[in-house]
Amino acid sequence: MIVRQFISWVRNASAGERAEATRSLARAWLISDLSHDDRTAAEGALLMMLDDPSPLVRRTMAEVFARSTDAPAAIVQALAVDQPSVSLPILEHSPLLIDADLVDIVATGDEETQCAIARRISLPASVCAAIAEVGTASAALELIENPYAELAPFSWDRIVERHGHLAAIREAMLVLEGLPAATRYALVTKLSDTLAQFVVARNWLSADRAGRIASEARDRSTVHIASRAGGADMESLVRHLRATGHLTAGLILRTLLSGNLDLFHCALAELSGLPLARVSALLHDRGRASLQALLIKAGLPESTFAAFQVAIDVGQEIGFADSEGAAARLRRRMVERVLTRCETDGRSAEPLLILLRRFATESAREEARLFCEELVAESAIDPLMGDQIAA
Repeated sequence: MIVRQFISWVRNASAGERAEATRSLARAWLISDLSHDDRTAAEGALLMMLDDPSPLVRRTMAEVFARSTDAPAAIVQALAVDQPSVSLPILEHSPLLIDADLVDIVATGDEETQCAIARRISLPASVCAAIAEVGTASAALELIENPYAELAPFSWDRIVERHGHLAAIREAMLVLEGLPAATRYALVTKLSDTLAQFVVARNWLSADRAGRIASEARDRSTVHIASRAGGADMESLVRHLRATGHLTAGLILRTLLSGNLDLFHCALAELSGLPLARVSALLHDRGRASLQALLIKAGLPESTFAAFQVAIDVGQEIGFADSEGAAARLRRRMVERVLTRCETDGRSAEPLLILLRRFATESAREEARLFCEELVAESAIDPLMGDQIAA
């Protein structure tokens, strides 16, 4: 009886009145103890209201049914593909939408609908992959900031490929503690390439010099990123470096001179095809023949063999890095010893000597910077100590 009166009344009611009446009927359907016949009639009336010309009416249904597991599935499905002003609550919250529904809506929807889906709680990997593949930058940003999104490594990489040139995307990703090392590296690469193109376009630097600076900055960042990685994350980073052509002799030498043995071992294992344990055993063997055989199998240039040997000898003599920070910096004493040896060795190629001289300059500047920071820290502590003594 009530439903029949509702249907008769809404024909002449205003949009606002129809919206409130529809809200009341939808709530009654969810929480009232209706008989089977009344529930069927109420659902029929609500289905009829899906054709109401006013979005306000349909929006009220979306708001009532958005979070309910008991909402009429047919109505939820219809509301999900309505215009954004109606569909957004359903897209963001409804537990009745299955993964296939969401993937399809991401593929065909606009920015607002994609962003609403990206904000969902418990967002499965398949939907995340769809947003990463076809979503707008705004949707990707919502996805990055959603702690409940199940992003697979390939989805992270796709976001970097499509939107990594945008500062907002990079900043949102780089602050994430659990970001895969390979993805963090890809972001750094995107940034260095963007900056290189920027300075070349303005004729501030030549393309060659900008490319070299970008490459060196990328290598420094790689060692820093690797110092925070380990296990499968480290192995994934090394595979990514090899796939992109960045697992070079220069980077591997920088890694050793920084004292990051984990990355050094993992890189040689990847290039040589030997198990990591076997590589570690060969590197701990003091015999030069073992190291040379490993470097040959890894396909590294023979001109770099002496540099690797001296670096390992010096590292065993003075000790390698013992902290995360130290493992990301070139160690000045190691670099200078290797450079001296290679300068007196007529077999060392000029490109290697140029690289080692750059390493020497970089390590000296880094050491000076750290020294200045320590002085500043000490000068900040001294007045406090004086005040405490005076008190």
